[in-house]
Amino acid sequence: MPARQKWSSEEAQPGNRDRANSKGAATRLLILETAEQLFAERGIEAVPLRDIAVAAGQRNNVAVQYHFGDRENLLRAIVAHRAVRSEQIRTESLADLLAADRPPQPRDLVRAFVVSLAGHLEEGNHYLAFLSRHIIERVGYTGLEGVAGTSIVSTFLALLGRLLPDHPAAVLEERWMTVMSTTVHTLSRYQIAQRGERLTGSLPDLLEDLVNFLTAGLTAPVAGPAVR
Repeated sequence: MPARQKWSSEEAQPGNRDRANSKGAATRLLILETAEQLFAERGIEAVPLRDIAVAAGQRNNVAVQYHFGDRENLLRAIVAHRAVRSEQIRTESLADLLAADRPPQPRDLVRAFVVSLAGHLEEGNHYLAFLSRHIIERVGYTGLEGVAGTSIVSTFLALLGRLLPDHPAAVLEERWMTVMSTTVHTLSRYQIAQRGERLTGSLPDLLEDLVNFLTAGLTAPVAGPAVR
C-alpha cells in the first residue's frame, strides 16, 4: 500500500502530468496522420478504425475511438490539423494583396488558394489525396462545415462578389467550389506522379497554368438562362 501511495503521488506531480499529456498528444498525432494516409490510399469508407489503430502501432484496438470518438470526428480532426498551414498561407497572401498599390483581382485570389494547397506537396503529407477521396466519396466537403480553414475562403468569396458584380452569388459559390475541387484533384494527381517519378512538367509551370485555367472559368460570362 505505501508503495502504491508513493507512485500515485509522483504521478500527480506537474512534470509527470506534462509528460503524460505530451505522450497523449504524440499518440493522437500519430493516429491522425496514419488515418490520413490510409484514407488517401484506400478510401474514406473502406478503412476500419481498428486497422488505423493497428497501423499506428497501438495495442488497444479502440485507440481511435478513445482519442477521436468516431470516424466523422477523425475526418474533421485531419482537416483541422492540416488547415492550419493552408489558412496561414492564405492569410498572409490576403494581407499582401490588401497592402498592395492596386486592388486584388480574381486571379490573385485564385493564385493565393492554389499556392496554399501546394504547400502540402511534401514527403509524408497525404492531405491532398485524402481531400480528393473525400470530395469524391462525400460529394465535396459535406461534414466538414465549420472546420478550421474556411474563414479566409469566405473572405475570398466576399471579395469576388465585389470584383464580379455581374455574377450572381450562387454562381460564384458554385464556381469557387469547382476551383477548390479542381485544385485538390490536380495537385493530388501531381503528388502521386511525383512519388512515382512520372512527372511530365515542373511544379511552377503546373501552378501557373492551373491558375490561368481556373481564373478563366471563374470569371467567364454568365449565360442568361443559367441565372436563377
